[in-house]
Amino acid sequence: MPGPAAADGPHGIDDLRAGAHAAEPAEPADFESRLDRRGVQFLPRPDVPEPPEVSALSWMVTDLADGKVLAAKDAHRPLPPASTLKTLFALTVLPKFSQGAVHTVSLEDLAGIEAGSSLAGLKEDMPYQVADLWHGVFLSSGSDAVHTLASMNGGWRKTIDDMQETARRLGARDTRVESADGFDTPGQVSSAYDLSLFGQAGLTDPDFAHFASTKWAELPQDGGPDAFTLQNTNRLLVGSHGVRPYDGLIGVKNGYTTHAGNTLIAAARRNGRTLLVTLMNPQSGGRNAVYEETRDLLDWGFDAAPRAAAVGVLPTMEPAEHTGEPRPAAHRPRPVPLHKAGVAAQPDGARFTRYRWFLSAAGAVGIIAVAGLGTALWRRRRTLRESRSGESESA
Repeated sequence: MPGPAAADGPHGIDDLRAGAHAAEPAEPADFESRLDRRGVQFLPRPDVPEPPEVSALSWMVTDLADGKVLAAKDAHRPLPPASTLKTLFALTVLPKFSQGAVHTVSLEDLAGIEAGSSLAGLKEDMPYQVADLWHGVFLSSGSDAVHTLASMNGGWRKTIDDMQETARRLGARDTRVESADGFDTPGQVSSAYDLSLFGQAGLTDPDFAHFASTKWAELPQDGGPDAFTLQNTNRLLVGSHGVRPYDGLIGVKNGYTTHAGNTLIAAARRNGRTLLVTLMNPQSGGRNAVYEETRDLLDWGFDAAPRAAAVGVLPTMEPAEHTGEPRPAAHRPRPVPLHKAGVAAQPDGARFTRYRWFLSAAGAVGIIAVAGLGTALWRRRRTLRESRSGESESA
């Protein structure tokens, strides 16, 4: 089994991204997923370019509008996720504490951090808002921030169990959690498919989406003599270490360990369309391979998405009734919000049918109203006659 390793590499941390785009028709009832198959999965079409050749052991490109997987390679292959697993940690713990709540970091909070782990720079006996801790998780992939939040959640072991339950609820069957911060631990694995589920679910949460897209933040955010600036280690988001920032990138999470190699969840939005790419362990040896290969897949996805056939579909996420936490919907077709543009976009026949129905309904209501008014007038006249008759008899 692998020995101790730096949780996020020589330059730190992880990446995430997310998006949204006008919904498209669901796949036909006889649609068959190809995501369980080995190798690159892509359905050729004359007007759709083939996906680029990349060296990653596993990857997936998804259109978040309808969950359509445009292409993938070994999507369910179990691999160590490194700090991209912090997305599952965030999905599990983020809803539990108010962002404005204050917590004073203790020595017990910071116990058990593995040597070589990435750190946000939290200080013992110093008060931090919960939002500060999440900046440490997302921007610096700080294991000190993860350990502190896990301590607030009831402890390290409980948090791992909670994360495993969240993975189960989301349908992430490839994921085994042994360390809440993604540090290399025997038996800990995830997959490109599961990381896509985590990215998709996270982007439905406003707090998650905010932290995943933040480039810089003060720690603590209230300032003070000990405050300093955190920069997001996602090079594709901020542009650093020779990587150009990607136009339209909206964040998510990156990771690195010696055993996992580089891993990345990245979401980008262009022209109303949001794509999600997950990529695990490039083999090319390039220092920025995880970012440049993700760039190539995003570029291809935006070009291919309007015409590409799906090789799989991610389940629709909806908030749970009582907790508000994302969970797979009972039915695959994605809901289309009803708004003014939706009515305007209907075919003429559909609009005429609605108009005819409206006239019929209005006519029926009018007839009922007139009938009701006539009945009321008749009853009033009858009452007046009876009243006058009574008055004559008593005189």
